[in-house]
Amino acid sequence: MKISTKGRYGLEAIVDLAIHSSEGRVNLKSISERCGISEAYMLQIFLILRRAGIVESTRGTQGGYALSTEPSKITVGDVLTALEGPFAPVVCITEKAKHTCDRYKKCTARSFWERVMNTLSDVANSITIEDLVECYKSNIPLNTELDYYI
Repeated sequence: MKISTKGRYGLEAIVDLAIHSSEGRVNLKSISERCGISEAYMLQIFLILRRAGIVESTRGTQGGYALSTEPSKITVGDVLTALEGPFAPVVCITEKAKHTCDRYKKCTARSFWERVMNTLSDVANSITIEDLVECYKSNIPLNTELDYYI
């Protein structure tokens, strides 16, 4: 599965929104400027995220965007699935393919592709937006194991 700019920028924008959520509603222009992404493209991304229920918007001078729930309840998987669709590395393992692919039941590699899809999904669904915010603030990568010494 190749993540498009929509998925990459969307995830970056959601983390930015979470970081600045203490300021109240955040306008799209400020998110776009901080992320270095055009406001027009950001609007397309946020329309999808709003339809998916990840963000909510308010119009007007005090308007802007906010996460629909706490960052600890939104996963990377939620954001990427909303923007990119299922984590299927090949089309033939999607739910739709079960009904449209003649080779679905006899495909010798299907179990491998399903395992890849499930692994990607498990990892993405185990990391929350709050985890990414904490990594950003502490400048510690997600895969770093910490040593605790007293």
